[in-house]
Amino acid sequence: MTDIAQQPHTAPLGGKLLIFSAPSGSGKSTIVNWLMQEHPELKLAFSISCTTRAPRGTERNGVEYIFLTEEAFRQKIAEKDFLEYEEVYPGRFYGTLKSQVETQTAKGENVVFDVDVKGGCNIKQHYGARAMSIFVQPPSIDELRRRLIGRATDAPEVIEQRLAKASYELTFADKFDHIVVNDDLATAEAETLKLVQDFLQQE
Repeated sequence: MTDIAQQPHTAPLGGKLLIFSAPSGSGKSTIVNWLMQEHPELKLAFSISCTTRAPRGTERNGVEYIFLTEEAFRQKIAEKDFLEYEEVYPGRFYGTLKSQVETQTAKGENVVFDVDVKGGCNIKQHYGARAMSIFVQPPSIDELRRRLIGRATDAPEVIEQRLAKASYELTFADKFDHIVVNDDLATAEAETLKLVQDFLQQE
């Protein structure tokens, strides 16, 4: 009942921004999806990133990602349309359009960013107090290795690449507003929910 009563106060001046970053395998997507599905009163909506990679599986343009050619992406960079972007691999770009974020927050949606650590830092810097950044951290690199192997989706050399990248990404943790250590998923979810509720209720 309390949540419903507080709902009109979550976005008095338009929506806020919630930034989530983490090394691959930390459980970030699981936590974010749980928040989105189980707590509709928070009025969360994903920011849909642009990418130059090809769609995978059942991915649809404008739903999971906005798929652009490399040429079109570079044109938007030149026109300064992106809030943040990164060339993850040569010719493989990901980025967030300012216009889309502004449209969503104007509707009172609280926009969720699921981005890499550099993108997360850039968005936080751009929006300041309107944004809250959360870094989801695995208990240890050894535990992260165990999880990635358990997924059985990557070749051993890919797992080692991910772990090397994770070690680098962990050095960014203290640049985020909050660190949530995902040792026990239910505990991490509850901690994240409390952080988000407190942030959205601030005037």
